[in-house]
Amino acid sequence: MSIRVAGERGRSVPPHPVNHTVNIYDTDGGESEWLDEEDDDDMDFEPTTGDSENIEFFEATEDEEGTFHDAEDGLSGDEIEFLMDNGESDTQGENVGNRTETPGNHDIPATTNRAPIQVSRNQILQLLGHAGLRRIFANHGSAALRAVTTANEEEDEGDGLEGGYGGMMGRRRPRSKGCNAQIPPVPSEEGKMLMGSGNFGSNEYYHDVLKRRKPRLATRVMSRELGIDGGRTAKTNNLLSQGLIPSSNADKIIHYNSRCYSGQFSDDGTFFFSCAQDFKVRMYDTSNPYEWKYYKTVVYPYGQWTITDATLSPDNKYLAYSSIRSIVCLAPTDPGESGEPWLLDFSDMGGRGRRRVYGGYSQFGIWSIRFSGDGREIVAGTSDHSVYVYDVESRQSILKIPGHSEDVNAVCFGDASSPHILYSGSDDALIKVWDRRSMGDSREAGVFMGHTEGLTYVDSKGDGRYVLSNGKDQTMKLWDLRKMMPTEKASELEPGRFTTGFDYRFMTYSNEDYQPHPYDCSLVTYRGHRVLKTLIRCHFSPPESTNSRYVYTGSEDGSVHIYNVDGTLAGKLDVQKATLHSRPRDPDLSTASYEMDDRRARGEWKTCVRDASWHPNAPVIAATSWNGYGMSTGTCTVHSWNDGAEDDEADPRMGARVDQRLEHDRNLYDDCRTQAGRPARRNLRSSLRSQRAVAADDQDDGVGW
Repeated sequence: MSIRVAGERGRSVPPHPVNHTVNIYDTDGGESEWLDEEDDDDMDFEPTTGDSENIEFFEATEDEEGTFHDAEDGLSGDEIEFLMDNGESDTQGENVGNRTETPGNHDIPATTNRAPIQVSRNQILQLLGHAGLRRIFANHGSAALRAVTTANEEEDEGDGLEGGYGGMMGRRRPRSKGCNAQIPPVPSEEGKMLMGSGNFGSNEYYHDVLKRRKPRLATRVMSRELGIDGGRTAKTNNLLSQGLIPSSNADKIIHYNSRCYSGQFSDDGTFFFSCAQDFKVRMYDTSNPYEWKYYKTVVYPYGQWTITDATLSPDNKYLAYSSIRSIVCLAPTDPGESGEPWLLDFSDMGGRGRRRVYGGYSQFGIWSIRFSGDGREIVAGTSDHSVYVYDVESRQSILKIPGHSEDVNAVCFGDASSPHILYSGSDDALIKVWDRRSMGDSREAGVFMGHTEGLTYVDSKGDGRYVLSNGKDQTMKLWDLRKMMPTEKASELEPGRFTTGFDYRFMTYSNEDYQPHPYDCSLVTYRGHRVLKTLIRCHFSPPESTNSRYVYTGSEDGSVHIYNVDGTLAGKLDVQKATLHSRPRDPDLSTASYEMDDRRARGEWKTCVRDASWHPNAPVIAATSWNGYGMSTGTCTVHSWNDGAEDDEADPRMGARVDQRLEHDRNLYDDCRTQAGRPARRNLRSSLRSQRAVAADDQDDGVGW
């Protein structure tokens, strides 16, 4: 397919759709202004609702590199002709270029000698993709998307599209042959040394040295209780805890009517919160990790697209949560307090007065927030390529670090006991280390370079030394602060040279696409999970319940991947298998399907685990997912260690299905795949509408919105 845009010059008549030329792409291969994608990676297909009429969407500022183009302004007065040659000769197409057909079916001779400009299918998909007009190719199912990456070489020849960020549907640069030989070995030698250092769990000792037979769990417990473990009680306890990896079978499946973006236990394990796309954060009492209790719900009143992140204060008294705006909500966790949350404006740097919450003053969105160890400050990563530090007491931002060239998707403090060291991960594929004690020149203290695509999450071990990151290059990496790259050396390199323009939301990533970074300074690289569709998170396992033995991450394949530090797979929680068809299909919710361009995929049950949290004191993992038909809904599944048992005799039974308030709902057990399930689906829709009405009357959470 090609596009011809023709024009006629020198006329004094009013403008006509064929009277001037639009240079969509220069004939010499240079790029003109394409849509520069400044929005969230996860916010492309949300329809505008009536509740968001007063919401100002973010626009690029004058000093930003990209420019936003409106479809009506950019194409007004132009006629674009689509030619589908289907591999036939281009002779006829060249003849068409000499005459332009008007809407009135009159041929107007072209007065210019300039050849018509041809644009490939890839380029027009890139041009239209930002505004959502790519749906015009929906009649071809997912073929339009596949055509972006598997287009005919003859069509792609001479496109001029280069790899890099900014092109929603841009092609990746070609990979060299034999790149699989460069994949880091598993297990990693560096990782094996770390596992033997004592910083990441205890190594197994063998009961029978000749047969190298490991003692079973019951044997270890008996030896400990009888005091015949050779004086290794502490080590036996550590081995007991780190060997209890939760299983795939879910103890409880909490269903939400919108996608879930994150969920975390508190540091002491008595509290859990989950963030959903309906702009609500639900809190649960997890003092008993096996018997949760509904606690409270708070709302983000002026949210855009979704709640992007949330963080608890160290004393568990306050919850801060963000959306794609410069406002962070701060709400008390006490269920007795039902007032409105405090609104913290991160764009207020002091001296310029308070900014309005809505009305166009928010200049950026917030992707990630974290409380400091003392609870006095909140650090945020934003869409204006900056890191902000907000002082809770003075109610203003006290530091802005414009240190990246792309969105900052993840931030964290390096040490739980000190607010001085900050880490930030960005779409520019860099993790930067900031020392607030030595920022006179506003430069980072060092750089972690090794990812070849953008960062989705950064987590600190809390010891001021080790850092974990997830990247869109489908890898998770472990870093050591002592081995970061100096700023001087990093400034001599161009990180953009090593990226491929891979769009993780719509494209796929195979082993042939992976190529290690030539300046990789990470300790261990973990591969096997999939970082697709959304900003998937990773974490260190807690020291009490796992002896800090593992690192784990969500995955687009519907699982939680648990790795040993040396890169080997220690366990895998199959959330999709545990939740498959665990609720009936609801047409009202299916309209929010993520798979907008594939009708078949919209009807399938799919799971993407976006976040997971390991309980600090028990062998329990809570996985927060996009989960349901077309990934239009969400779940929070609770998985515990059960020694491989398929079921238990406890009450309630494993796999209990509950709603967001942990109440039993019999409609969730109706089978939507059978004929008998159809009346039940109508009952479910009625139930869901009732729930929406209750939420509108503020009875869901007790918050007065």
